[in-house]
Amino acid sequence: MTTTQVRAACPLDCPDTCALLVTVTDGVATAVKGDPDHPTTAGVLCTKVSRFTERTYHADRLLHPLRRVGKKGEGKFERISWEEALQTIAARLKPIAARDPQAILPYSYCGTMGLVQGESMSSRFFNQLGASLLDRTICASAGATGYRYTVGASIGTDLEQFQNAKLIIIWGGNPIASNLHFWMRAQEAKRNGATLIAIDPYRSLTAEKCHQHIALLPGTDAALALGLMHVLITENLVDQDYIDRYTVGYAELKQRALEWPPERVAEVCGITATEVVDLARLYGRACRSGEGAAIRTNYGVQRVHGGGMAVRNIACLPALTGAWRHPAGGMQLSSSGSFPVNRKALQRPDLLKGTPRTINMSTIGDDLLKTNSPEFGPQVEAVIVYNSNPLAVAPDSSKVAQGFAREDLFTVVLEHFQTDTVDYADIVLPATTQLEHVDAHSTYGHLYMMANNAAVAPLGEAKANTEIFRLLAQYMGFDDPCFQESDDALAAKAFDATDARAVHFDWESLKRKGWQKLAMPEAPFAEGGFPTPSGKCELYSEAMAQAGLDPLPTYIAPHESPASNPALAARYPLAMISPPARNFLNSTFVNVKSLRAAEGEPHLDIHPEDGAARGIAAGDMVRIFNDRGSFVAKARVTDKARKGLVVGLSVWWKKLASDGKNANEVTSQRLTDMGRAPTFYDTLVEVEKVA
Repeated sequence: MTTTQVRAACPLDCPDTCALLVTVTDGVATAVKGDPDHPTTAGVLCTKVSRFTERTYHADRLLHPLRRVGKKGEGKFERISWEEALQTIAARLKPIAARDPQAILPYSYCGTMGLVQGESMSSRFFNQLGASLLDRTICASAGATGYRYTVGASIGTDLEQFQNAKLIIIWGGNPIASNLHFWMRAQEAKRNGATLIAIDPYRSLTAEKCHQHIALLPGTDAALALGLMHVLITENLVDQDYIDRYTVGYAELKQRALEWPPERVAEVCGITATEVVDLARLYGRACRSGEGAAIRTNYGVQRVHGGGMAVRNIACLPALTGAWRHPAGGMQLSSSGSFPVNRKALQRPDLLKGTPRTINMSTIGDDLLKTNSPEFGPQVEAVIVYNSNPLAVAPDSSKVAQGFAREDLFTVVLEHFQTDTVDYADIVLPATTQLEHVDAHSTYGHLYMMANNAAVAPLGEAKANTEIFRLLAQYMGFDDPCFQESDDALAAKAFDATDARAVHFDWESLKRKGWQKLAMPEAPFAEGGFPTPSGKCELYSEAMAQAGLDPLPTYIAPHESPASNPALAARYPLAMISPPARNFLNSTFVNVKSLRAAEGEPHLDIHPEDGAARGIAAGDMVRIFNDRGSFVAKARVTDKARKGLVVGLSVWWKKLASDGKNANEVTSQRLTDMGRAPTFYDTLVEVEKVA
């Protein structure tokens, strides 16, 4: 027996991007463990990734190309050869491209976060084809836009500094489930005397372990941030020197903040004025003392109508208090802007001829049902789905299903398993998992460039995404030499080696070690240097004014709430959020039996008073519904959900739920204030007991 260890990286949509050690015995991966030498992974993996071999060798892996033989949605297929699959795809795409290539649409997101297997060869293929562009908004674009207007780029506090903070505010996230290695450092800070505050409508696993939980109403985070500003300013808890040196627009911001006294904020947020005042004082005094006061904001904040503004408002706080001066102060939303990723070299936008239209992935339900029009352009005639499962994850799910059910829509899906989306495919192409291909990774939670080496040969006839798009390019007759580049050649271009942050990045060296930290300052904005147009933190944003947005922090009410839409709330009085279940990662891992068993079945958490008013007891099956649709779940009566709120942990594959539906039956295709992102947590519903 021959046993080796292979250096790899977790590919999943998680800020931790763990360094992995894969044990391989006689060509079979037998274990996946965290690299103990990697400073952020520290040898620890989440329950999901520690079972990655279970997923790779799952009995249901798709290992051969398939062709649909039943109706769309039935999931009936027959095995075909790769040659037949590729010939069929080319034969269908060529006449569409001859008429108007914009009638062809890629649909992908972060099934892998890899820079090679994500958007490199695939982007080259669609750019050469002239297909519609996809606006990839489904997760983070609202918050990223609001943060960028204020700070300039997705740069923030280094993960490796959080354990040195004396105050950590966890705002809109549940890191025990979705950011484990940050939570480990927050726990270390707590043991060293730090105070942990959770701001979240739901008392999550994380909120339960913090010193305080502030359970505000969904979509009101921007108002809370304005209230904190009010107290900081009126009680002289701001850092005037930092403001004068490194910000613009303070005078205007001050006038806006004075409009938001704690009593007004309390009414909007459904909390007490004392909670607003006490939090502001705690934060302001910690910053004034010179101790690290850090905010860890996650994307739960921005999945509402005013989500971009909410993140912008929060991002003003570290500048007002000078929290950026301390390495363990400031804020982290994402670290992705720290990486000098060489996207032009990977994706080759120069292959485009003209400027195709852009379709928003968050409105795919409506867009697949549109016909030709001057405003929309050509009807979508073909979709190629990879690294995503839109039938499960996209909002307003019944419309998504209607669109994919069109008999005249040609659908190709690259996948590991027969997901809800695969059931609607005409051709299915088996893709490799992370253990079977090469990739390079940036991250959005720490500052390490990462390498993934292939640990084992591809199973069955599975092929890497890059190889599939190379073959598609060949069958479409694309002869540009860029379609012949190997995965290693692509990975060698992943980062700009001339950028000082990448300290002369070398792919072969990175492959051997597995990871390399960027050269970033300990406290990125201790002395200003914000990557904004002014070079300062923009409390007033001229760019926002030019975009038709309020240039100052403000509050934008949810699309759906009792306050903003009382008529709708009269019919659907309960707000609903659908954050990730601990044992799933979006819709990944739902089909792994051991992890699905840990979740049990789809549940809905409902407050005891809301349950009693509807005759609902723990364990009852309930129907959650609004004008868009409905789904069924088992009730858990608990005060973890504040009164007026229900929580459906997600995202279940619809085919594995008792009624064949999930929480996205009731979510909306309406978009956020900026960033064109979905409003998953901006949803009103009613709940009733069912037999």
